Amino acid sequence: MASQVLVAANRGPLSYALDADGTLSARRGGGGLVSGLSAALAEQPDALWICAALSDADREAVRQGVSEPGVRMLDIDPEVYDGAYNGIANSVLWFLHHHLYEIPREPVFDAEFRRRWASYVAYNEAFAAALAEEAAEGAAVLIQDYHLALAPGMLRELRPDLRIGHFTHTPWASRDFLGMLPEDIRSRLVWGMLGADRLGFHTREWADNFISGAVTDDVHGLAQASAADGAGRGVRHRGRSADGDRLGQARFTHVTAYPLGVDGDELRALAHRPEVDDKLAALRAEVGELRTIARVDRTELSKNILRGLLAYRELLTTYPEWQGEVVHLASAYPSRQDLAVYREYTESVRELAAEINAEFGTDDWQPVLVSVEDDFARSLAVYRLADVALVNPVRDGMNLVAKEIPVVSEAGCVLVLSTGAGAYEELGADALTVNPYDVTATAEALHAALSMPSAERADRTKRLAAAATALPPAQWLTAQLNALRGPSPS
Repeated sequence: MASQVLVAANRGPLSYALDADGTLSARRGGGGLVSGLSAALAEQPDALWICAALSDADREAVRQGVSEPGVRMLDIDPEVYDGAYNGIANSVLWFLHHHLYEIPREPVFDAEFRRRWASYVAYNEAFAAALAEEAAEGAAVLIQDYHLALAPGMLRELRPDLRIGHFTHTPWASRDFLGMLPEDIRSRLVWGMLGADRLGFHTREWADNFISGAVTDDVHGLAQASAADGAGRGVRHRGRSADGDRLGQARFTHVTAYPLGVDGDELRALAHRPEVDDKLAALRAEVGELRTIARVDRTELSKNILRGLLAYRELLTTYPEWQGEVVHLASAYPSRQDLAVYREYTESVRELAAEINAEFGTDDWQPVLVSVEDDFARSLAVYRLADVALVNPVRDGMNLVAKEIPVVSEAGCVLVLSTGAGAYEELGADALTVNPYDVTATAEALHAALSMPSAERADRTKRLAAAATALPPAQWLTAQLNALRGPSPS
């Protein structure tokens, strides 16, 4: 049966496991986004989630015709998937949008890049074809993230009757960084995004970056930024075909900020499960009466963990009164270890933490406690225990950790937040904000946070929690869906 509401994302709401006897079993996916999308889609009786088969068990399920209601997995050739996901999405677009390139050495757009780009095109074509096949007349389609930046334009050519939305969960590259891409690739990327009726970003800044880049390129003829008039903010353009040969009718693509929040009730319930209580008790036994500075991150290059550790070391050096009085709970879960630069970064984090412990540690005090296990229950326990939360990414689409910690904090937690986090737009007024590159200023902010009176800390935490829960995942998705179903863009 054709669907009236469809979501497309690289990762789906479930995955499969292949048991020893060959039996396939489905497991629900985790994470706030998956939970929020699932909750919102549950209210749509014929909604369909299209995703990629990520494992051998997933691909076997597709081949056997095993499926769960409301989910369609795509069995994309593993080499094509690797070229698209690792070769382009995570090694080019991620670095571009997060401004991570080491400019004297990167990027390099050579023949190998072109081969990987062809995989990225094929990957997006597979999603566009599946969406076109499954969508009912005039259906609403919500495409997720930078993995599928070309899919809106491809789907527009296949099914011009559809209402198409796209949401980018990363930042969007500044005009200068976007300009690094070869002209034809940059034009194709913008063409793909402008195939949507509505584009969503976490912040106004990321939305503005997209508009600026699209208009500057003027790759679609009459592209121009719209003022805040009846049409709203966005880009008016004369759409072209993917090959650039056919000129379409003038269209308007709305570009809007939808700052994703957290579900406070659900998060607090998760944070007070017996499993989390046990983890919290173990942490309290380990740290005793010490003050705690917490961070919970993947060892992702954009998270800025190394400068955070350097700031902590400078705190102990500049303010020696904190030696023996504070502990840094650094949860740093290895990320993307199939890429050499990530393996090297993860090792650098371990080495720097060990150096700090060797420099300042005593027989009865270890300054840094590093956890490399992806343990959500332990993370929630850290949230409840933390006196100070350090969230200092160089550039981040949102950063939900900055929103989660104030929601579950027990005694109040001072948030030290970098201006590079998308969450800065909503939380900056009640956080201690820092330039992510300024180690000295970050050390001073940590000192101010540790010294803050408990009443002020509690008041700030309450205001942070209110801002963090303003647009929880289900409402976030519903807002986009309602906008997409509204009057047709002019």
